[in-house]
Amino acid sequence: MAEARAARLLFVDDDAELRTVMRMRLEAAGYEVVDADSAEQALGLIDSARPQLVICDLRMPGMGGIDMLERLQHTRPGLPVIILTGFGDIPDAVRATKSGAVEFMTKPVESKDLLACIERYLGSAGAEPGDAAWEGTVVARSQQMRSLLDDASRIARTDSSVLISGPSGAGKEVVARVIHDASPRSERPFIAINCGAVPAELLESELFGHKKGAFTGAHSDHLGLFRSAAGGTVFLDEIGDMPAELQVKLLRVLQEREVRPVGETRSVPVDVRVLSATHRNLQQLVQSQGFREDLYYRLNVVQLELPPLDARREDIPALVAHQLRKLAERGAPRRVYAPEAMELLVAANWPGNVRQLFNVVEQNVALASSRVISAALVQKAIGGNSSRTMPSFDEARAEFTRNYLCQLLELADGNVSHAARLAERNRTNFYKLLSRHGIDPQNFKSQAA
Repeated sequence: MAEARAARLLFVDDDAELRTVMRMRLEAAGYEVVDADSAEQALGLIDSARPQLVICDLRMPGMGGIDMLERLQHTRPGLPVIILTGFGDIPDAVRATKSGAVEFMTKPVESKDLLACIERYLGSAGAEPGDAAWEGTVVARSQQMRSLLDDASRIARTDSSVLISGPSGAGKEVVARVIHDASPRSERPFIAINCGAVPAELLESELFGHKKGAFTGAHSDHLGLFRSAAGGTVFLDEIGDMPAELQVKLLRVLQEREVRPVGETRSVPVDVRVLSATHRNLQQLVQSQGFREDLYYRLNVVQLELPPLDARREDIPALVAHQLRKLAERGAPRRVYAPEAMELLVAANWPGNVRQLFNVVEQNVALASSRVISAALVQKAIGGNSSRTMPSFDEARAEFTRNYLCQLLELADGNVSHAARLAERNRTNFYKLLSRHGIDPQNFKSQAA
């Protein structure tokens, strides 16, 4: 088991001496510390440092601690912020807590009091919050995606409703599962339904259940998703497609925490957390009266905006490797991409986002005639989704050479010495050719199949 990483704190104060002292004390307690001398510098560090908790002075030149706190509430919802001040007056404390501070402490603060406060929100210093929730289970290399998943893990500790917005195929259900798995409800069911995929006349029954005989075809009682998810999480995907009459009933469920099955005269208490998602602009729908404003605010207590795949291209190679592993586990042949082929995937347009990328990878694996997937095969699969058309002479020659080397290794079952003899090259030069073209002979050995 890998050693847990220390939780990372961001300490913000314009007093250089205090920053040095506090860094030493916090690091001695087992935390990793990043410091900043102003709120402006701290906000610039948020994405790269990815702190699990912020400790900030109230009064600093330029932007003050509360203004910074209010900015963080929009950009990093759920990030715990402790406000420190030498001016311990009541109005400041009230304003700080109303703005979302988890604690307001007066300088000089005792180390034991500060450490106790930090531990209340993070636990012990040894474990970094968020790791267990998504590290190792969700593929994310981009800073934008990792920050969003960290936010999802922090939000999970509350029971607030969360609206996950973003384009179709970007992974909204994946984020919903991260929230569920990191929450106190993780041992209970996670049940998802696509509100746009179920006929309107059946959606109410699917969500809230029905009584036997309530309508034609209701041959027995049906619990519905809300009661089936008791103690757990209900994920309402494409909530923007929910019919208007059902929006009213969902609002009542969220307000009263009880459901009334179709055909039943009494309501039944339910205990679930509701997560929802949409690719549509719900604010515009509210303005055009296509979605209830009161329901929108019930669902949108916290909002997470999932970026399209085109905005996080650094995730593409890792996502491709993940999909190749999944396909191999399901019995598909093991495949790898030629470097030029991977470049095409990274450069392509992905209107269908991760779902479309995975479909292309699956198609490439099915159609590839050798272990190495060529750029030509990728180009055929993505069609007009890439700006690349005719390869240059050097690119065409490199692809021919790579295909030739791959065929030799196929014949030699990955044995470099044998392949070099077939090519009438010495072994050292053959290795250099393989290295230059990014080919790993291990991918051609029979045990890798």
